[in-house]
Amino acid sequence: MSVLTHLLMFVGLVSLEATASFSPGSRSILRDIGNAIADDQKDNAFELNATNFDSVFRDTPAKYAVLEFFAHWCPACRNYKPHYEKVARLFNGPDAVHPGLVLMARVDCAVKMNVKLCDKFSITHYPVLFWAPPRKFVGGSWGPKQDKSEIILMDDWRTSDLLLSWINKQIGSSYGLDDQKFGNDHLLPNMSDHEQISQALYDIEEATEEAFDIILSHKAIKSSETSTSFVRFLQLLVPHHPSRRCRKGSAEILVNFDDLCPLGECSYGHDSAVKNNTLRSFHICGKDLPRGYYMFCRGSKNETRGFSCGLWIMMHSLSVRIEDGESQFAFTAVCDFINNFFMCDECRQHFHDMCLSVKTPFKKSRDIVLWLWSAHNKVNERLKKDEASLGTGDPKFPKMIWPPKQLCPPCYLSSTDWDHDEVYKFLKKYYGEKLVSSHKKNGDGGSSKEEVVVAAAAEEMAVPTNALVVPVGAALAIALASCAFGALACYWRTQQKNRKYYHNPHYLKRYNSNFMVMNTFSNNESEREKER
Repeated sequence: MSVLTHLLMFVGLVSLEATASFSPGSRSILRDIGNAIADDQKDNAFELNATNFDSVFRDTPAKYAVLEFFAHWCPACRNYKPHYEKVARLFNGPDAVHPGLVLMARVDCAVKMNVKLCDKFSITHYPVLFWAPPRKFVGGSWGPKQDKSEIILMDDWRTSDLLLSWINKQIGSSYGLDDQKFGNDHLLPNMSDHEQISQALYDIEEATEEAFDIILSHKAIKSSETSTSFVRFLQLLVPHHPSRRCRKGSAEILVNFDDLCPLGECSYGHDSAVKNNTLRSFHICGKDLPRGYYMFCRGSKNETRGFSCGLWIMMHSLSVRIEDGESQFAFTAVCDFINNFFMCDECRQHFHDMCLSVKTPFKKSRDIVLWLWSAHNKVNERLKKDEASLGTGDPKFPKMIWPPKQLCPPCYLSSTDWDHDEVYKFLKKYYGEKLVSSHKKNGDGGSSKEEVVVAAAAEEMAVPTNALVVPVGAALAIALASCAFGALACYWRTQQKNRKYYHNPHYLKRYNSNFMVMNTFSNNESEREKER
């Protein structure tokens, strides 16, 4: 009898422990159920909350959005999740079959912080699905008696087949659940369509964030030389990156860099306990940047285009935004960034050799625009031969001399000769005005007061970009105050700290070896545009 009593007590304790691990309100319930269904699958639908709801819908490149409201304790919601995820994998994430079309997201109404958000959409049962253009969800609401709302309450969605069929009817497509990532027809005809470059802004953001991720994963900032290179590149991004959120993110890293990487040695914070005070706690293009949305740079094969394409477009877009006095600084910043942080060794060396071949310092912005264009074409020529012999190229996007004649007829004097004046005009328009045209139409206009303050602080940190070296000190003690009805964003006070990476002989020697001395250009910097 005593043995039986002890056995029952033991079973009771085990039951209590199991119950504790799945306590009401625990987010682990939903995760564990999902993992039981497919251990190797990660969620493709974006899980939103009250803090990131508006920003995700505002910033997504997708044209449409499906929004599910659920509760993690709801059995019907748990059973529906695999159906929702099966459709989400077609549209969301880095392996999306049809990226940039439909954002699939969900909100857990059982989480306290989301209660008011769910109330705005009159959620009285679970799950509930809505359909709308993403920007209609920003600050939006829905009610059963609402007339003429662009937010549609979805009806026929109970299985993955029904959900996808409903979406197909809305967008006039015929997608299937078995569609594969490659071999699909969602590829932009960007070699001949002048307007498609407007899609590339999202690719530039993705490539900027991916480059930052690579630096973090390789712990690549580990000396005064690499620290200097990274800071100089940030000084180029802050005023000239075509994306507002990447300018803001770059400025925040630049402002805090001395504290994050004292003496050029960074703490990367793989340990979550110290993550908040490291580079890993920053996002160069914002924490809510939608990832996995290469659009203009999307290849027809998994291993083609993507990051390298986005990186090239980022460099071209920077080159057309600088002013005459900044050209030499931009050239050395780009060359050193690729040399230190581009991890394809053969590619890095080829680019480095092209940088070393320049014998005269650049004085005009036109110089770096045309040099980068020429360098890109040289890379394409080399890779075209390699890919032809090895069969490794993208059959739908073969390497080519660029721009093709159908994009810029005036650029060609003959089949082999260029009109460099026309090429320069084309590049300025293509990577400048055309690149940001659609983004401005979507409302990426002015900056918030906080963003202006951060950018101003970073501007004070950065020496004029036509100067020879990084300034002696650049960290700021930041004070930002705001009142409830806002309008009061106080100014930043700067407090110089000594940086140990200025006058780095190894850094300065690299490109000086060809033109001996890179004279400091006039300290009277041309007035930059405060917001592009």
